[in-house]
Amino acid sequence: MAAANAPIAMKEALTLTSLGVNQQFITFNHVTMESDKYICVRETAPQNSVVIIDMSLPLQPLRRPITADSALMNPISRILALKAQIPGSTQDHLQIFNIEMKAKMKSYQMPEQVVFWKWITPKLLGLVTQVAVYHWSIEGDSEPVKVFDRTANLTGNQIINYRCDPTEKWLVLIGIAPGAPERPQLVKGNMQLFSVDQQRSQALEAHAASFATFKVPGNETASILISFATKSITAGQPSSKLHIIELGAQPGKPGFTKKQADLFFPPDFADDFPVAMQVSLKYGLIYVITKLGLLFVYDLETATAVYRNRISPDPIFLTADSPSIGGFYAVNRRGQVLLATVNEATIVPFISGQLNNLELAVNLAKRGNLPGAENLVVQRFQELFSQMKYKEAAELAAESPQGILRTPDTIAKFQSVPVQPGQTSPLLQYFGTILTRGKLNAYESLELSRLVVNQNKKNLLENWLAEDKLECSEELGDLVKTVDNDMALKIYIKARATPKVVAAFAERREFDKILIYSKQVGYTPDYLFLLQSILRSDPQGAVNFALMLSQMEGGSPIDYNTITDLFLQRNLIREATSFLLDVLKPNLPEHALLQTKVLEINLVTFPNVADAILANGMFSHYDRPRIAQLCEKAGLFMRALQHYTDLTDIKRVVINTHAIEPQALVEFFGTLSKDWALDCMKELLLVNMRGNLQIVVQVAKEYSEQLGVDACVKLFEQFKSYEGLYFFLGSYLSSSEDPEIHYKYIEAAAKTGQLKEVERVTRESNFYDPEKTKNFLMEARLPDARPLINVCDRFGFVPDLTHFLYSNNMLRYIEGYVQKVNPSNAPLVVGQLLDDDCPEDFIKNLILSVRSLLPVEPLVEQCEKRNRLRLLSQFLEHLVAEGSQDVHVHNALGKIIIDTNNNPEHFLTTNPYYDSRVVGKYCEKRDPTLAVVAYRRGQCDDELISVTNKNSLFKLQARYVVERMEPELWEKVLNPENTYRRQLIDQVVSTALPESKSPDQVSATVKAFMTADLPHELIELLEKIVLQNSAFSGNPNLQNLLILTAIKADKSRVMDYVNRLDNFDGPAVGEIAVGSELYEEAFSIFKKFNLNVQAVNVLLDNIHSIDRAVEFASRVEEDDVWSQVAKAQLKEGLVSDAIESFIRANDATQFNDVILAAEHVRAYDDLVKYLLMVRKKVKEPKVDSELIIAYAKIDKLGEIEEFIVQPNVANLQNVGDRLFDEALYEAAKIIFTHISNWARLASTLIKLRQFQGAVDAARKANSSKTWKEVCFACVDAEEFRLAQICGLNIIVQVDDLEEVSDYYQNKGRFDELITLMESGLGLERAHMGIFTELGTLYAKYRPEKLMEHLKLFSTRINIPKLIRVCDQQQHWKELTYLYIQYDEYDNAAATIMNHSPEAWDHMQFKDVSVKVANVELYYKAVHFYLQEHPDLLNDLLNVLAPRVDHTRVVDIMRKAGHLPLIKPYMVAVQSNNVSAVNEALNELYIEEEDYDRLRESIDYHDNFDQISLAQRVEKHELVEFRRIAAVIYKKAGRWRQSIALSKKDNLYKDAMETCSQSGDRDLAEELLGYFVEQGKKECFASCLFTCYDLIRADVALELAWMNNIVDFAFPYLLQFMREYTSKVDELIKDKHEAIIENKSKEKEEKDMVAQQNMYAQLLPLALPAPPMPGMGGGYDPGYGAMPAYGMPPMGGY
Repeated sequence: MAAANAPIAMKEALTLTSLGVNQQFITFNHVTMESDKYICVRETAPQNSVVIIDMSLPLQPLRRPITADSALMNPISRILALKAQIPGSTQDHLQIFNIEMKAKMKSYQMPEQVVFWKWITPKLLGLVTQVAVYHWSIEGDSEPVKVFDRTANLTGNQIINYRCDPTEKWLVLIGIAPGAPERPQLVKGNMQLFSVDQQRSQALEAHAASFATFKVPGNETASILISFATKSITAGQPSSKLHIIELGAQPGKPGFTKKQADLFFPPDFADDFPVAMQVSLKYGLIYVITKLGLLFVYDLETATAVYRNRISPDPIFLTADSPSIGGFYAVNRRGQVLLATVNEATIVPFISGQLNNLELAVNLAKRGNLPGAENLVVQRFQELFSQMKYKEAAELAAESPQGILRTPDTIAKFQSVPVQPGQTSPLLQYFGTILTRGKLNAYESLELSRLVVNQNKKNLLENWLAEDKLECSEELGDLVKTVDNDMALKIYIKARATPKVVAAFAERREFDKILIYSKQVGYTPDYLFLLQSILRSDPQGAVNFALMLSQMEGGSPIDYNTITDLFLQRNLIREATSFLLDVLKPNLPEHALLQTKVLEINLVTFPNVADAILANGMFSHYDRPRIAQLCEKAGLFMRALQHYTDLTDIKRVVINTHAIEPQALVEFFGTLSKDWALDCMKELLLVNMRGNLQIVVQVAKEYSEQLGVDACVKLFEQFKSYEGLYFFLGSYLSSSEDPEIHYKYIEAAAKTGQLKEVERVTRESNFYDPEKTKNFLMEARLPDARPLINVCDRFGFVPDLTHFLYSNNMLRYIEGYVQKVNPSNAPLVVGQLLDDDCPEDFIKNLILSVRSLLPVEPLVEQCEKRNRLRLLSQFLEHLVAEGSQDVHVHNALGKIIIDTNNNPEHFLTTNPYYDSRVVGKYCEKRDPTLAVVAYRRGQCDDELISVTNKNSLFKLQARYVVERMEPELWEKVLNPENTYRRQLIDQVVSTALPESKSPDQVSATVKAFMTADLPHELIELLEKIVLQNSAFSGNPNLQNLLILTAIKADKSRVMDYVNRLDNFDGPAVGEIAVGSELYEEAFSIFKKFNLNVQAVNVLLDNIHSIDRAVEFASRVEEDDVWSQVAKAQLKEGLVSDAIESFIRANDATQFNDVILAAEHVRAYDDLVKYLLMVRKKVKEPKVDSELIIAYAKIDKLGEIEEFIVQPNVANLQNVGDRLFDEALYEAAKIIFTHISNWARLASTLIKLRQFQGAVDAARKANSSKTWKEVCFACVDAEEFRLAQICGLNIIVQVDDLEEVSDYYQNKGRFDELITLMESGLGLERAHMGIFTELGTLYAKYRPEKLMEHLKLFSTRINIPKLIRVCDQQQHWKELTYLYIQYDEYDNAAATIMNHSPEAWDHMQFKDVSVKVANVELYYKAVHFYLQEHPDLLNDLLNVLAPRVDHTRVVDIMRKAGHLPLIKPYMVAVQSNNVSAVNEALNELYIEEEDYDRLRESIDYHDNFDQISLAQRVEKHELVEFRRIAAVIYKKAGRWRQSIALSKKDNLYKDAMETCSQSGDRDLAEELLGYFVEQGKKECFASCLFTCYDLIRADVALELAWMNNIVDFAFPYLLQFMREYTSKVDELIKDKHEAIIENKSKEKEEKDMVAQQNMYAQLLPLALPAPPMPGMGGGYDPGYGAMPAYGMPPMGGY
């Protein structure tokens, strides 16, 4: 059947591979499609990702890097569900994401593994585990809820689907399992049906199932149906059934009768089985899809088979319902997404014609509103009507497809039936049936409403409208308007009768709804007329309506000026203002005139309103000069100032300060420039300085930054307004740091008598110029001296202040300043008074009056500087008597005592409070010894050293330094740069140190000599102290110091000191002697103190005498000494002697070094002795390990066996490895056997060529590496039996298989390798690699076995690898087979064609060709068959027809000259209406003279060169061909040529029909004349009838009258007269109605004009313009005197 005529249309929606999806991921486990909206693909290479394909935008896939085991898109929204197994467990982690919001909605960790999951509703996920089924809602925070347990029949099944019915009361779970043993390839299907209400399950056999709803006649509630398909083995034969069953039958109501039907599978599809089922509720059809691509279509109501076809050559594994179009999507393994839809144009004719099932065709047409059953429906309606079965006829008409019976004729039929008494009218039965089933159309609604209106049953209409049972129309609204205006308005709105709706709203005065409705429907009413109508009765409503007009999209339909004029014409100023204020809110430049207008009318009439408008600041584009003038005249001076831009105008207005709010005026100054503002301020001061000073000061304060403080100050100074200057600077002072500002403020305050402010500022301010201020205050001679005191005290002018006050006899202020203001400055005051020769009594009294508050040091300085220090004696004695401890008091008192020589030594030694440095300095020039006394008392080191050096007092200096014991002081006096160092040292050695009895002083002195690097002087000093029987002779520190100093300075004395002294630190001194290379002295010291180890170390390490060391060790016989000797011997390479010494020392600590040395010289016998000694002392793995190796080296295997069975800590594994590496295989064998290291034992046995033992060891080791090692060794030794045993254990590991194979092949052992691989096929752990490798070996060495191997194990081999091998070995038949198995159909087809002698098979090539992806192979196949198998070409082309370009195929055959060869193919594909095919077939039909086929071809297929074909056949000898030429010319619009051909062959009917279709009057009249000329009267009459619309009446009558054939023209004449009289009647009626309508419009226009003229008399059209310069001021007196016409008050503004 041609695809165009098939009842089910298939098309490819998209191809997943074209969107970048790899072929390997197009599987059931990777692709999901939960609905017709999204496809989700999960990829795992090259990286983990999820691809989401929106079916509405398939070319824009969304790819996200997501790792998951499964991904599901929600059926209706962009919500993604992800599932991933938690590593190391059987639990699954579930997550739900909202892709649009990029947020995670929910997540849950499932305790069981989810084996299948699916969206069963948009809000619910079904989760299937191994034992149960759960539901998880995406709403809220709920967790998965268990619904039911799986039944036993689903155990071990692969779950392929899970669904629920629309009510969510029934659930079905479907799985598949391997088939029965007798036929395993037929997969078994199992189903579990669960009732939520009954909580019960039923186990059934089924491969696919689906729920559906169906309304059974007589039952208002829809029934829930389940349909399921099964395929099983019955009596050894496969049996397939489709079942349809009702679930939950409703008691007492008609139910659905159980249905079943057979599913017929062709023989080639005997093992095929259903994988999916979809139900189209739109058409009531069931789609059953099988794995191999078969589609079965059944009727849901009757289970009748409708259609069957193969829709995909590749296996289908996924489907999804598409309810909007009544079809479904299917995905096959190639990645094609196929869309199956019902062919609405052909399915009903197909069922009625092909299936001859008229009842099903009618039911399907009614159910799906499909075409194709019109004649059947109409015929059935006529039969019912004639049988008076009006109810059945009404139901048929109501359900008629596409409403073919719901026409005025049908209503007329029912109206014509008389009503029987006591029965319902057939017409009402008809309407009732339609109302029950749906909605009436426009004509039906009008007729039924007419009946209801006549019966005054308005409530029925209301109910039907509310239920949307009537189709609204303007005629229906007109009918209902007679009884109910509101209902009529609703009908008009639904019918979109816009003029009627607007008229109705206008009648109801709901003008706001007019705008809303007009915008919704896009209608433009007469807004100006509406606004004028509202103004007459409701001015405020008119404002609201005008505002609504202004807010319309696209702007107001009426100009704002026009609207404003309408208000003003009626003196509605308030309303006009309200409207303009609202519409002018955007403040646009184009509204400048309107802004000016609204301000003008209010400034003239209501200035307060204008002031409020200006205060809001909502306008900025009006005429500002004009508004400024009006504001000034209205007394709004502030507004005038804001609008004037000329300085003269501003100065004229600004002086009206009596009428301007001061704050507003101040703010106005902020808008002026600096110069203008200053000019205005001058103007204010000139006009009324006293009255305006406060405003000017306030302006200067507010805008001092803008105007400049200096400018403001100059302004006030210009008018000599110190008061203004005082107030202005007072506000600015706190924020200013300008010295001049502060000074001027002080000056202004002083001149205005503000003395308190002067005092405050001078006290607090830090910014005025103190010198300038001091001078001003002194010149001003203010009665209060406190400001001057503040300035002088703060800025250091105290002497000037004192002089000024003393000179002006203001002694009271001097006393007050010293006593109360700042006593600390009293010394300066005293000093100035002394300079001014003030009496001493006044000064003394002044000092005594302050007493303790007076600072002594500066006072003493002032007096001492003037040599008047004795003046303070009385004051200082008073302080001491009062207990003062002030250092300055006592310093001053000490200076007075020294000067008076009043027992100064007593004061210097007994007074604890004076400063020694100050007093000592004072004494240096008077008496140096007194200075030394003072410095010693205060430990003034530098001063004391300086004064003693200067006066040669070295003895005093030496005693002081020794007593001080200060390292820094010693460092300073012993410094080589000190010229007096020698004199000091002599005094220290001769006097100071001998006098000392303190050890600390001696120690400090010795340390100082050492630090100063004076060794010779130190030795001399120490010999005197230590060796001459002093109190410090036995001091160990001094003895140590003496020896160490000698070591450093005089080494010849060291041995003598060592022998003479006994109380020094021997170990420490000995180490120092070694460091100084005094080895013999060090040896003597260590021997003297019995430090034998240190002594022997000196012999070994420093003197390098092993012999002396051995002699010394023999004498002392200490283990530590022998140990040191042994180490030295070992270091020198005397291994045997060293081992003997270690044994004598009983030292096991150096076993590592001993082992290395013994191994180096191979002294294993001595090593054994040493290690046996060591084992007694330590338990070290290395000791035991080396002992075993030593035994092995000296071939004592028995001792090894005895040793390892005894307790030991040897690392036997490492020992064995070393023995193996050193080729001591027998010893290694003992070790590996003991520790059960079978792998290493196997390697050892290989070295010993004990292969059987090696195999046994490898079996115990069970390691791939070991097996390979033994295997390869056996192959090398030609022990093939043992090698095969090993090989079988290796090849089960995929990674090792290739290595074994390569090794055998490199050795040339092909037969043995093949035998090994064949043996491996039967292993339980046999894997794909074994089968693949064996196939490779067969291809290389046994090609005769290759094909059998491929067919037996095609599912267990690595096909890509074998493809490469077969290609290399040129096994073309086998290569083709592998390509087909691997779905590489392109390569398979190319191989077959390139190597056809070996690879070609027709049936195989057909199957391959339909699956190739490269379209070029189709045409290559055509060439191939044309050359080698032309007899089978049509068979091939029929298979390729849906895929090839038919034009290209025809071109290929045309060029080859074998076009007739493919005629059957061209006939089959001509339904596609391809130009090349049509033309080729037409040529063949002409050559064959088959005019019937040619006529059929051009009638149904018009895509060809029509003119060329017509020219070719118009001269054909057969008339039918010439007739075809006429038909072609007619189709091409060449009417004259077509008519000429028809006339030539006397085909007059064809000529008349052609003429009628042309619409050409000249052709018609020409043909009519031809018939008259030929005497064809009947043709003349027929032509008049056929070409009635084209022929003019006068022409027809003239020809008839002249040729005496009027009788033949009379029927035409009658028809013509009737038509024209009807037209005239219509024109007269239309003209009459137009005249009435024109009169009505003229009357309305006159009324409107009269109304407008009445209002126009009340108010001028516009306000008068403002006066121009040079013209008379003011407004028109007539306007000014106009009455207010009852204008309402404007207080609301």
